[in-house]
Amino acid sequence: MKRLEYVQSKIISIAQAAQMAEIYRLSQQKVVFTNGCFDLLHLGHITYLAQAAGLGNKLFVAVNDDSSVRSLAKGANRPINPEFARAMVLASLGFVNHVLVFSEPTPLKAIEAIKPDFIVKGADYDASVNDESDKRYIVGKNEAVAWGGITQTIAMVEGYSTTLLLSKG
Repeated sequence: MKRLEYVQSKIISIAQAAQMAEIYRLSQQKVVFTNGCFDLLHLGHITYLAQAAGLGNKLFVAVNDDSSVRSLAKGANRPINPEFARAMVLASLGFVNHVLVFSEPTPLKAIEAIKPDFIVKGADYDASVNDESDKRYIVGKNEAVAWGGITQTIAMVEGYSTTLLLSKG
């Protein structure tokens, strides 16, 4: 398989992700899930994703589609890169096993389908928050508890965010 085809093959549907996660679980592998816009990949993203991957054996990254990025009010010009481009960049990373694109306001549907062992977010979220209306709440936390999953945060790299980088331009 050519390298570009290999990268493209890592972009899968939610249904395919659910099947792959089940196969991994049957072989005693730990599944890690995270999500985000990943509009302009930077050092903060790389550090975060590498640390997330280190929590288990297989890393699934769910990417907001273009319309859901726009609904997050990140700015009039966002996303900078279209969803396929963002998914391809993520899929090209060696420690990312699968990338899926979601269109809902939150990745809950994907989380419920995959049932990851770990749901990971940046430290701007708080794994101890149980109130779903709190912006620090990690979506899928309550569901993950039901199947024995863990929610965890990873420290952010100071000075690196897409919004901050765009403001320098």
